[in-house]
Amino acid sequence: MKELARERWLNPPNATILKYYLYKATKAVEFYRPIMYLFFLAQGLTFTQIAILETIYNLTTVFGEVPTGYIGDRVGRRNSLLVGTTLIAVTLLGIGLANSFLTLAVLYVFWSAGYNFRSGTEDAWLYDTLTDGLSEGEFAHVRGRGESAALAAGAGAAILGGYLGSIDLSYPWFVAAAVTGLGAGVLLTLDEPETYEKSNTDALTLRRTADIVTDALSHQNLRAFIVYYYVLYAAVTYLVFVFLQPIFRTVVVDIGVSPAQVESLLGWFYAAYSLFGAVLSYYTGAIKDRVGVRTWFVLLPFVVGATLVGMYFVPVLALPTFLLARGLSDVTRSFAGQYVNDHIETLGRATVLSSMAMVSGLAVVPFQLASGVLSDAVSPLFALAVAGVVLVVGSAAILLWEIPVAE
Repeated sequence: MKELARERWLNPPNATILKYYLYKATKAVEFYRPIMYLFFLAQGLTFTQIAILETIYNLTTVFGEVPTGYIGDRVGRRNSLLVGTTLIAVTLLGIGLANSFLTLAVLYVFWSAGYNFRSGTEDAWLYDTLTDGLSEGEFAHVRGRGESAALAAGAGAAILGGYLGSIDLSYPWFVAAAVTGLGAGVLLTLDEPETYEKSNTDALTLRRTADIVTDALSHQNLRAFIVYYYVLYAAVTYLVFVFLQPIFRTVVVDIGVSPAQVESLLGWFYAAYSLFGAVLSYYTGAIKDRVGVRTWFVLLPFVVGATLVGMYFVPVLALPTFLLARGLSDVTRSFAGQYVNDHIETLGRATVLSSMAMVSGLAVVPFQLASGVLSDAVSPLFALAVAGVVLVVGSAAILLWEIPVAE
């Protein structure tokens, strides 16, 4: 039965899954990502102010994830994704026009809210859609292919964004807003999964939702995993993406690259960065079969933590370290989504997944503030080295308490 379902959905892909891949390809983050923090620095922001913006984003995530997940469970996954995508498109346009810290702080609230509507709901929609075809076990495989489509599209977007940024740092934001808007059009062609429509959403009161989330967070097979991945690993690796651009600029200028070439070179680096991630994401299913989710999560924090410490002593190692972090991130998120989805029910699924993002958003706040202060006082490389030590020591402590991934 499972093999027949796999053939039905994946060889060739069902039309709905193809639309999912197309939607993933319109996320457009790579247009602005190569110049994002250079744009903020060009507006006169300090590293501490950038850290405050990221903190505002994550605090909005903390307070907005569960309510938006609840809305996704009540009004439909597709409708929630549509609201979030539209809100993100409008916000990206606003950021490109912004020229002050206060304006950006306000826009960051709406930007986070847009992702709140999409975060847990997107994986909930996919898992329930695969359940319709008796293929829920292929979630990591299909999600990995979706991430691969997004990253492959992002490779070209990164190159274009880098060149646009060399002309004007606001241009990539405008293009990203337009492409994200196309994603809303794709969502209009999608239907709700039958599995969701058959669930008794009328019984999903706020009290019932709170009970579902509490049960999930305290589940024996999830509690250590939540701390291990959503609190510690996700918080530390988030900092890698925040400080990539200033560290990249320092490293390449030190080895002789002209400062005027940094923005366009960042575009090419992000293209390589995306393609590497796309290749690994495409083979998410194969990695799952050959390595195993448990082995992956046990080894991952130590590999990443060691590379973060190492690049402080040999700065040029930052370039392959960033490629490694990018390549591993989406595969890891797919594995995390598969593992959590396998341990929760359809009713309240979007809310539970959103609560995981809420936990991660809350945990990253002290990391962000501390890293911003350390970067201004010493350097971003030093801040990431400290984060690497915290990741290794914290992961070892959790493993001594409990293996985070059940067999």
